[in-house]
Parts: sequence; C-alpha cells; structure tokens
Amino acid sequence: MKRNLAVAIVVAGMMVSVSACGGDDGDDSGKNAGPDSFKGQTLRVWAMDGSTPDQWVKDVTAAFEKKTGAKLKFETQKWDGIQQKITTALSESSPPDVLEVGNTQTPAYAATGGLADLSDLKQEIGRDWTPSVSTSSVYDGKQYAAPWYFTSRVVVYNKKIWAKAGIKDTPKTRDEFFEDLETIGKKTDAEPLYLPGQNWYFFDGLTIGQGADLVKKDGDKYVSNLGDPKVAKAMEIYKKYASYSEAPKDKDEATPQQAQVFAKGRTGAFIGMGWEAATAVQANKAIEKDLGYFPIPGESADKPESVFLGGSNLAVAAGSKKQALAEEFLKIALSDRYEGELAKLNGVIPNKKALESNLKGNPVAEAIAPGAAVGGTTPLIPEWGAVENNPNPIKSYMTAVLNGKSPAAAAKQVEGEINKRLAQQN
Repeated sequence: MKRNLAVAIVVAGMMVSVSACGGDDGDDSGKNAGPDSFKGQTLRVWAMDGSTPDQWVKDVTAAFEKKTGAKLKFETQKWDGIQQKITTALSESSPPDVLEVGNTQTPAYAATGGLADLSDLKQEIGRDWTPSVSTSSVYDGKQYAAPWYFTSRVVVYNKKIWAKAGIKDTPKTRDEFFEDLETIGKKTDAEPLYLPGQNWYFFDGLTIGQGADLVKKDGDKYVSNLGDPKVAKAMEIYKKYASYSEAPKDKDEATPQQAQVFAKGRTGAFIGMGWEAATAVQANKAIEKDLGYFPIPGESADKPESVFLGGSNLAVAAGSKKQALAEEFLKIALSDRYEGELAKLNGVIPNKKALESNLKGNPVAEAIAPGAAVGGTTPLIPEWGAVENNPNPIKSYMTAVLNGKSPAAAAKQVEGEINKRLAQQN
C-alpha cells in the first residue's frame, strides 16, 4: 500500500493503537494447538497508521480474546521507512507475529523467506477472495499473505461545471468521457480535466486495461516492457486525456497537489484517490456541495477502466512462535463480519465481492468498487521496488511522449535504466 492510501484511511475515520497486557508469552508453534494452549499468550500485530479504526479494534479484540483466551496487542507503525523496518524485524528472533504489508511489497518479503506459507488458510477461508486483489498475496505459487483491503483511483468531478456545460449524466464509456470533456472546454471557461503528465499509477491502470505489463521475462531475468505496442496504446490513451488538461507535463499529481488545484473551482474533473476530495474541501469548503464521483469509464459500458489497486495484506512472520494463534487472528479479522465492518468504517474495498454491500451510502467507495474486479498492480516481483525510486524512469517516459516523442522512442530512452534497476540484487 502506498502512502496516499494511508492518508485515505486517515480521512475516513479516527484511528487508534490498542495495547492489551498479557502474561508470559508461550511457545505455540504447533499447528494443531487447541484454544486452551493459547491462554496467557499475547499476539503482537503490526498495523499501519490509519488502517484500524477504534471500533474495529475493539470488536476484533473482544472476539479474539473470547475465542482463544489470549491477549491481542496492536502496535501502530508509520509508513515512512516501513519497508526497512519490516525487513529488519523479519530477520530477528522475535518478530511481530502478524504484519500489515503493502500489497506490492509482499513478494519482496516473501522472497527473503520472512513470511509464513498460508496456503492452507487460503483453502479454509479464502476460496472466494476476489482474484484481482488476492494475486498480490501469492509468490512462487504459494499464499504468503491474505488480502485485507484496497482502494483505487476514481473520477472526482465538479457538478456545477458539468451542469453549466449542459451535461446531464456521467459518462459510461471512455469515448463518452472524452466527449464530455470536449463539451466542457467549448461551453465553459473551466479546464476540462486536471491531469499532470506523470500520474503514473493511472497510466499503470490503463496498461493493465490493455492486457499488458510494465515488465517481461527475458530468460531468467525481468526487463522493461515499455516497448510493447499494448503499453504504447495505453500511453496514447493517457495522452488523449492529457490533451484536455493544462497541467504540467513534467510533474505528478502531488506537485502541486491536484486536489488543491481542483478546489479553486475552475476544473471540471480530476482522476485521483477518494481522500483527495477531502483535501479539496479542506482547501475550499464551498466546493463540497459540488463534488461528484464516478468510476473511470472503460472502452465499453459493461466494464470500467482497469485501475491500479493499492492496498494491504496481512501476513504472518515465518519466525513467529505463535503460528497457530496468528492464524486464529486472521480467521477472525478476515471473517465476513469484521472484513465487512472494516469496509464500512473506512470506506475501503473488501477482499470479497459479496462484502461490497457494506459500502452502500459512501459515494466515493461506491464509485471505486466496480474497478476492483478488473484492477491490478505494478509487477509483483521483488525486483520492482527499485524501478519506482526517484527519478522514476516511467515518469520520464510519460513526459517524453507528452512532449512529442513516439512511445517507441521514449521507451528506448529509459529502457536501459529500468533494466539496470531490475538487475539489482535485493
């Protein structure tokens, strides 16, 4: 899960870190241990800042302690520097028992041997997990984590501007969206869409929608796939969107914060995270009444655009001496009751399609949910993390195309750097 998702959850509700005192910790490495053997133990759970609302923690803790007789201790972590902190913790003799890990970071932790194999648990409680969100929990054919919650980008639009342009309904296809942006440009003095040139997670979603990936296998290694015609098609779609925007071609959505630009009331729409609407309202309270949301339209009306799914998984440390107790926690936390409660309280997408009914009444979450089934992630390989480091070559590629280079030429310009980063030892 990326930092912007963490902020999204913070906006959704007030969060808390809960510590429960317990007796001496026992050794519970046996998978067949019964509830009586858990008494006197304390299970440590690392959860990220903003992920666990007060009521959810209270309810899950009560259910866990009633079922197991053990104590539950949540330890809240910050996103800044978390990858190194988790890597270090997993190498120690007494790691936290359960950890929240970013979905795109999971393969890297699994590759080091730091996570326990949860394939048996998947068979027991995860047969109906949404495939697109469960994929990030799998590495080398084994289930090393369980999908917990997710979110993605959505179209946030200014109802007042759209009404002024005479648009009466939200678009259901990509071409309809382009037509609406064209209309806003002709009939109002507003900027139709704010889309900076380096909103690369949106571009990644378009790439997923074209059935492509940002890397490919070349023998026993991964290399850049930016030269793929399908990736080029995704970038051409992005370029079409950008043609309705006056945003800088060499900046991302945080430079400046696109929600603050939108808050000025002179922009028809932007593509971003749901929490960014709250940022816009903080900047200009008057705009709140004009906010609307809809899924990013796809090529046809029966399927929205594919999106990058940012989110978190729950994993068990391979070095934990409380494997069975940790699995009891996961069975409770990921049950329909508490997974649904988390979705309702935080407005995040749950790990099962059937639980999306808990999002009813939350307009942002309702607009995000349709994309979950057709979403995806950046490449789920341990080597990918280095590619995202600044300066991000994917961003450079996008800016080059928007400034007139062909996708093929722009790809050649950055492929060497991408391949160099993919070859780095983890």
